[in-house]
Amino acid sequence: MKKTSLLSLLSVLLIALTVSGCGYNAIQSGDETVKAAWADVINQYKRRADLIPNLVSTVKGYAEHEQDVLTKVAEARSKATSMNVDASVLNDEQAFKRFQEAQTAVSGALSRLLAVAENYPQLKADANFRDLQAQLEGTENRITVARTRYIDSVKAYNTVVRSFPSNLTAKLFGATVKPNFSVENEKEIAEAPKVAF
Repeated sequence: MKKTSLLSLLSVLLIALTVSGCGYNAIQSGDETVKAAWADVINQYKRRADLIPNLVSTVKGYAEHEQDVLTKVAEARSKATSMNVDASVLNDEQAFKRFQEAQTAVSGALSRLLAVAENYPQLKADANFRDLQAQLEGTENRITVARTRYIDSVKAYNTVVRSFPSNLTAKLFGATVKPNFSVENEKEIAEAPKVAF
């Protein structure tokens, strides 16, 4: 009887050690961390999208003949907010890329809008515009922080999914690497800017 109990105890201990070393829990934990970081990214992009209509209407009052820029901002926002960006995007590299392109278009349109605003001293002096611009700058900083956290969590998750022996568990349960943010025009930013005085 003692021999059977000892064998049972050793079997349970062996199974526990085997299961704990397989990486299943690390994969699940990493997946949840990635999803939480993704939710923060989406939250910050939504915050930016919510600021855009107020910013556009404020600029519109001063710069009505800049309709093309205002239209492009509205179109970029509309495209970005119409996308389905739930956690399933994290498992679809093409959907993730489309999301990233839409957000890049919003960033570009906002940059053009703020550049146009520089031509209107009365607009730059408007308290509402200054407040919206400060909120937008703060939101862009929050987006950067959220994206950094997402990138870090994806790095940790992908490391677990690709490392031995947890990669065997990942394959068994269908866990794959998550897509990460990338830089557009990587060649352009790799070159040092030319500064002439």
